[in-house]
Amino acid sequence: QVQLVESGGGLVQAGGSLRLSCAASGIAFSSRGMAWFRQTPGKDRERVAAIPWSGGITYYADSVKGRFTISRDNAKNMVYLQMNSLKPEDTAVYYCARSAIAAAGRVSSDYDYWGQGTQVTVSS
Repeated sequence: QVQLVESGGGLVQAGGSLRLSCAASGIAFSSRGMAWFRQTPGKDRERVAAIPWSGGITYYADSVKGRFTISRDNAKNMVYLQMNSLKPEDTAVYYCARSAIAAAGRVSSDYDYWGQGTQVTVSS
C-alpha cells in the first residue's frame, strides 16, 4: 500500500517551532526527490522546501528561507521539515510529496504521490 503520512502539525504561538515528519511506505523513496508544500483556502499549493534524493542542494521558498530546514533519512524512509520562528502567515495545511524524478521537482505536477496533509496554525 502506497502511503505518505505526515505528522507533527498543531497550534503554536508566533515565534515558536514545529517539526513535521513524513513517513513513506510502499513507494520508492531513496531514489526520488521529496518536498513539502502548503496550501491555504482559496490559494494555489505552494512549494515550501524540496530536497533531492541525495539530500544535496535544497530549495526553499523566499518566505521561509532562514527559518525552515528540510532533511531526509533514506534509511528510515522519512523526510522532515523543521520550522522555526513561525509566523501567522505560515498557517496552512502542509503536505509532503514525492517527486517523479531523482531531483526535486519545481512544480506540483512534478510530484506523483502526496500525503493527506497536516494542519499548522500559528497564533499571533
